[in-house]
Amino acid sequence: MGEAYRPLSLDEALEIAEEQNALPLAGGTDLMVQSRNWSGLPPHIERPVVFIGHLHELQEVMVEQDALVIGAGCTLSSILEDERMPVLLREAVHSIGSSSIRSRATIGGNICNASPAADSLPALYVLGAEVELTGKKGTRTMPIEAFIEGPGKTCLKKGELLIAIKIPVVEHNITFFKKVGTRASNALAKLSLAAVARTENAVVKDVRLALGAVAPTVVRSTEAEELMRDKTPGEIRGELYRILEAYNRVLDPIDDQRSTSVYRLKASFRLILSFIGTVLLPDMEKKT
Repeated sequence: MGEAYRPLSLDEALEIAEEQNALPLAGGTDLMVQSRNWSGLPPHIERPVVFIGHLHELQEVMVEQDALVIGAGCTLSSILEDERMPVLLREAVHSIGSSSIRSRATIGGNICNASPAADSLPALYVLGAEVELTGKKGTRTMPIEAFIEGPGKTCLKKGELLIAIKIPVVEHNITFFKKVGTRASNALAKLSLAAVARTENAVVKDVRLALGAVAPTVVRSTEAEELMRDKTPGEIRGELYRILEAYNRVLDPIDDQRSTSVYRLKASFRLILSFIGTVLLPDMEKKT
């Protein structure tokens, strides 16, 4: 590792990030693995590093104008322990690594790593999360799906830091999270699905599904969601073929060391059908 900086404030961190083109390091659970070197040698990181995981400005959680604002430096363990967090997000975070990893890893790091298999991302997509970015030139906010541009790629500019995640406070009476991995815990996802829905009088008023590890980025199909919106259980059953066809158009899985594209595609359809057939429709039919 080359030069490293430990700023005393967020303002100082932003100055270092801008002037030194420094790489931010919070928990380091992804970055240190990506930068691993030969045994006995320090990690190989070409750029200067600015430590930000200790900054209190990035560890705050507050409710602000009907949104939950989560500091990007909040550890995954702290998110699990905070009852203000959406249940869906806590379920997704609980599936990440081990308890020791979650005590170091941060929500901002999981987002900025921009892995299509990142467990928090499908949940954040369906929860309508926005990210707040700041640098010496100002602050900007955008939907999380616009922030992540591809595997390992975000729209962060030189000198910018992700400082907060904003989740609208919206009530959903149905939530669902399922991760498929090689073992029950401490495993990278072969694929995952997060979903939320709001139903009234046995009619779907809002429904969102996001799938991870089945395309270069987490994917949703607004076309499929629209086919379920304002529908009764019987009408949704009648649209199942078109719903699956809509998802087939956005899924683009690959073969890698964890799984095959064929398996991911088949498993994706099974997860979608599992959510619709065993969670969404039964909940609606109880109210008829």
